[in-house]
Amino acid sequence: MKRRTTGNLWSRSLQRTIKAMTRTAVRAGTQAVTKALRAAPRLPKAIAKKPTPTAPALRAGVTLGATGARRYHLHQPPGVGRNERLPLLVMLHGCSQDAKTLAAISQMNRLADRQRFLVLYPEQDRLSNPQGCWNWFDTRTGRAQAEAAAIMAAIDQVSLKQAVDPTRIAIAGFSAGAGMAALVGALQPARFSAVVMHSGIGPGVAHSSVTAMSAMRGRRSAVVALAPLAAGTHLPGLLVIHGSADHIVAHGNGFDAARLWAARVQAKAGQPRTVQRGKRHAAILTDYRVGGQVVATLCAVQGLGHGWSGGAAGQPYSDPAGPDASRMIWAFAQKQFARVAAVV
Repeated sequence: MKRRTTGNLWSRSLQRTIKAMTRTAVRAGTQAVTKALRAAPRLPKAIAKKPTPTAPALRAGVTLGATGARRYHLHQPPGVGRNERLPLLVMLHGCSQDAKTLAAISQMNRLADRQRFLVLYPEQDRLSNPQGCWNWFDTRTGRAQAEAAAIMAAIDQVSLKQAVDPTRIAIAGFSAGAGMAALVGALQPARFSAVVMHSGIGPGVAHSSVTAMSAMRGRRSAVVALAPLAAGTHLPGLLVIHGSADHIVAHGNGFDAARLWAARVQAKAGQPRTVQRGKRHAAILTDYRVGGQVVATLCAVQGLGHGWSGGAAGQPYSDPAGPDASRMIWAFAQKQFARVAAVV
């Protein structure tokens, strides 16, 4: 049996002392932490935030034609019934714009959700025009007509996939899109109840990029014919919105477009009237009638430049101080839908 040395006894005693001190320290530390946690202010429980409602995304699509592939975007209001047939509004953007830009500026999708109609935004291909302009003027080469056919192909494709009411289709455009909207309406008058030109040039005024620039400056003669039309052809109703301070597309183009369109259906101009809401720009309205029915309206917005009247703030080519062009467009389209329905 080995004898316990003084060194061994001292070592064991030291180990027991260290263990005891460690247990005491750990116990004290645990108690201190627990006490501190209990004394600390409790954080409020996280409240689950409801997801912010967002507008339905634009549905993208592609159509093929003589000018190649063309993209388009479609907005559909929520909760469309299985047997519900909706009106369709076609919106054509201007230069340096696309479908999403025009949707943001005009805020047409919000109106479509409230009034329940589809909005189709065809897009110009940058290979066809580097600035994204519709070639509404290029009628001598046939490019303008080919682009009009591509837009019609997009309308037909959407009409096959969606519950579109074929008797309630309208087309509108801004700037170069306005010129193309008028051309499409003149080439396919039976397909539309209403055409709207916002700050654009009527069909037949220019036939090349050079004459288009001349027309934009107001240097083209107003005595021109619309796109070739068969005798007795019924034209859809036309609404022209143009700013008196437009220095990109001379405001006289708006007057010429309304007058020529009205002359084609032998409509007579009524007395101009001025309307203004609050501090928004005033507008001078002139209706052209046939048999008491309005077939064309000119809305000359005072002080409006080359921008969407009543459009979203902080956007290029948009003037929130103008009267709401989107509301005017849809109100005019509804009246034309009713006029056409009464004739049929």
